[in-house]
Amino acid sequence: MLRLAEAVGNNGKLSDKGANSLLDAVTSAKDAARRLEVDHILAFATSAIREARNGEKVLQKVRKETGVHLSVLSGDDEARLTFLAVRRWFGWSAGRLLCLDIGGGSLEIAVGVDESPDLALSVPLGAGRLTRERLSNDPPSRKEIAELREYVEGTLDPVAEGVAEAGEIDRAVATSKTFRTLARLSGAAPSAAGPRVRRVLTLNGLRQVTEFISRISATDLAELEGVSAGRAHQLLAGAVVAEAAMRRLGLTEVEICPWALREGVILQRLDWLDSGIQDPSLPEVVTDRQPANA
Repeated sequence: MLRLAEAVGNNGKLSDKGANSLLDAVTSAKDAARRLEVDHILAFATSAIREARNGEKVLQKVRKETGVHLSVLSGDDEARLTFLAVRRWFGWSAGRLLCLDIGGGSLEIAVGVDESPDLALSVPLGAGRLTRERLSNDPPSRKEIAELREYVEGTLDPVAEGVAEAGEIDRAVATSKTFRTLARLSGAAPSAAGPRVRRVLTLNGLRQVTEFISRISATDLAELEGVSAGRAHQLLAGAVVAEAAMRRLGLTEVEICPWALREGVILQRLDWLDSGIQDPSLPEVVTDRQPANA
């Protein structure tokens, strides 16, 4: 868990610590791939690297020292690939889907009736980004929270209009660790119950959770069941985004999907492999061993 969105400084650059943690993570992943005799690695980066002023320099360093080419996904690609995963999970019978995904640096929204969404948007409302930029106290002050809500609402105004124009929704779905954690705190089944258990986050339940977690420190929050220590400090910002998004989009509840961006990347690659055509959007990295299916 790198939390790179929180490693971007006020100057817009990824810090040396953040860059080195990324390098270590890629090195570790490549070593594991070699040990496990993996044929291909799909390595991708999202909003933190995409938006960092020194992002390309960091990518060059990773490529030079590890040989791994990190493919940078656009915000629209993040939304599109997450939507693909959600569609495959729920199937065609789900009708027109609305998909929400809160990451560290951005909020992805996609709407559509096919495997490719009719509308795919990325908004700079990630939980890590907002925590870094707008919540300096732990727990945050009432003033900070009020100002955060105002900022999020204002950013979502044009987005809500676009989603409304995309057509009536049959099923609203949320992915990502943030939504799963919020659902768990509101009473959804734990992860131990398995991925196929239906989990729902209601707007009323979310409001109660948001009010509760806004009053306690990240350390205390991390002690609650279902909350990871590494993400506890940014959960409130994620909750504010989730609540504002649901309210502005007219959603009383969202169903939690266990598949998200990672699964979307894998599914797209499998589709390309089935077709026998190289996927141009996600360059593959071959490990030191000769691929079995080159």
